[in-house]
Amino acid sequence: MTGRAPSHRERHTVDRIGWLRAAVLGANDGIVSTASLIVGVAAASADKGPVLVSGIAGLVAGAMSMAAGEYVSVSSQADAEEADLQREKQELATMPEAEHAELVGIYAARGLPADLAEQVANALEEAGTLKAHLRDELGIVDVTRARPVQAALTSAGTFSAGAALPLLATVLLPFASVPIGVSVASLLFLMVLGAMGAQAGNAPIGKAVIRVVFWGAVAMAATYGIGKLFGASVS
Repeated sequence: MTGRAPSHRERHTVDRIGWLRAAVLGANDGIVSTASLIVGVAAASADKGPVLVSGIAGLVAGAMSMAAGEYVSVSSQADAEEADLQREKQELATMPEAEHAELVGIYAARGLPADLAEQVANALEEAGTLKAHLRDELGIVDVTRARPVQAALTSAGTFSAGAALPLLATVLLPFASVPIGVSVASLLFLMVLGAMGAQAGNAPIGKAVIRVVFWGAVAMAATYGIGKLFGASVS
């Protein structure tokens, strides 16, 4: 008995690599930078007012900075991809034989016999010449194309969400408990974020958690020490 094999849709990590990178970076930076700022200012302050102001200012400034940084960075990548795309279009229009031979050579270099490499190149060019050359000659595919607006919005949104967590802890905690309370809460948030990011990216969870918690702890310890130093100097 013969029949068609059942089809299934596979979900690969690379399909979401563009927004996943920006989301994890934004949320991690939001937690670490805002918590560090709060802890440092709290160590140097006598009441909660300046701490809350600094935390809110850090959230707004950080979100704008993340959005602008991601947009500029990813736009540069998009510009480079567009330049390669236009160059490839011109080469396909002016020297199609050479471009075809280049594509055949790529498939042959991957292990296909010369005649089969020729057949594959012909078949893929019939399906879409430019797409075949972008994918196999330049390594440009739809799922990894640069998307500046998506990266900017994702980074700003996730930074704001991450920054809101230590800020909320600051509002709920008594002032005397802010440095240690925000530090502990932020490290817990970072643990959850590291686990979620690793799970979404199919990466080892333990390694991701240790990495984000270590650097978060270092950042908060450094700003706390600076805050204590300046607070003592002022007093």
